[in-house]
Amino acid sequence: MEKKSFGICTVEAPCKINLHLGIGKKRGDGFHSIESIFATLAFHDTLRLEFGGSDGEIRLFTNWETPAEDIPDEKNLIIRAVSLFREQTGFKNGLTVRLDKRIPLGSGLGGGSSDAAGALLALNLLSGAALPMQNLTEMAAVLGSDVPFFLTGGTAFVTGRGETVEPVKSPDGLWVVLVKPPFKSDTALAYGLLDRLREKGEFEEKKAVPREDLLRALEGDSEKWPFFNEFLPIFLCQRHNTNAVFYRGISESLRDSGASFVGISGSGSCCFGIFRTKIMAEKAAEKLKEGNIAISTFFLAHRADPVLE
Repeated sequence: MEKKSFGICTVEAPCKINLHLGIGKKRGDGFHSIESIFATLAFHDTLRLEFGGSDGEIRLFTNWETPAEDIPDEKNLIIRAVSLFREQTGFKNGLTVRLDKRIPLGSGLGGGSSDAAGALLALNLLSGAALPMQNLTEMAAVLGSDVPFFLTGGTAFVTGRGETVEPVKSPDGLWVVLVKPPFKSDTALAYGLLDRLREKGEFEEKKAVPREDLLRALEGDSEKWPFFNEFLPIFLCQRHNTNAVFYRGISESLRDSGASFVGISGSGSCCFGIFRTKIMAEKAAEKLKEGNIAISTFFLAHRADPVLE
């Protein structure tokens, strides 16, 4: 029987939220050590990779379903992922990549990192390289702190600068409402502000919650979660953040809509609420759509694997 030849691969690249984000002091390498709980959600971008063009060529077409912004090739994580994969494997085929972009930029939802991880997984399957996960993880760490997590997805306890990923059980039976206000957040600026305020003694590093307590709480009542995000007190302070009124308004609206837990993902700007029922989540998302991007979604227990066509 003739072996079928595949030349197209599609993969869903999910967003993530940080249910918990503790941030240590700035390290010698310029990064901050973190203790975080990452969780992927069903809301996703879609990548479609297809052989085409001359060797070494990559053509990227983006269908923006969210506010658009030009990203230079040298900063585009999909193009960087393809280039790095080629360097490591010798894969030369020309590629056409279509990205259906739904995850908002500057939201703290990890869309760019997820796209990069999705590209690595798709290339590994499409090219026939069949690299072990260790090799892909090493490439992912070069691309960015959050990229290794997206290779496995689900929920994980994440430490180091984001490269140490310990899978844990995902929350069960809960719904998530994402609310992206009409502005984005710059990660470097947010960390810089955090460092300056700590140096002045205005915001102290929070006392770490023991890992065992965090993971035990994750399996319990979401209304009793001890999770926090070190950026949130700063973002809620009008003196330090001109967008504080947005964060306060969204947080209060989520609470009023019945959210059992309210947080912010990464360094912003997306807020989220945890809901016990789909109906409550959908009503809250509808209520918060005016002036914002508001989406009702749910937790994914694992990554979405690439599919050959």
